[in-house]
Amino acid sequence: MGHIGRFDSVDGFRYARRTRVICCTSRGLEVGEVLSASESNGEQADGDLVRKLTVEDDLLLARLDKHGDDAFQACRQLIESRGFATALLDVEHLFDGQSLYFYFLGEVPAELERLTNDLAEAYEAKVNFQQFTETLTEGCGSGCETEDAENGCTSGACSSCAVAEACGPRGRR
Repeated sequence: MGHIGRFDSVDGFRYARRTRVICCTSRGLEVGEVLSASESNGEQADGDLVRKLTVEDDLLLARLDKHGDDAFQACRQLIESRGFATALLDVEHLFDGQSLYFYFLGEVPAELERLTNDLAEAYEAKVNFQQFTETLTEGCGSGCETEDAENGCTSGACSSCAVAEACGPRGRR
């Protein structure tokens, strides 16, 4: 719900102010907006700025927002039906399609926490971005950087490879 951090660009590019970008944070892949050029001054970064957002990313974000809205409504109905005195503020679905965060105002009863965990699992399964997530974390496919590459990447420089390099199992920088 609005975090400001310092992110190092994995490609060394300096992105202009207000550029929408994909960042690898401690929570996973998230969309951010550049506020200013990062001057690390020897301080450790909060994560990696992977790349600029693409048109395809915007389409995916619209789909994630819709599922986040659906999860919001389901959680709100759950709160009302169980009589919890907790206000749901927002639901956030991260760009990686794996993480769904519910934000509440006030104390969250343990029962509601368990129910929202179940709800998150249900919506994550419903959204089913597993193949997308695997591409982001593993690269564009077997044979990446070869002429036999599954998705046409022969340089390892496609946007999926850039994300995988920065945030995936190949090692976060």
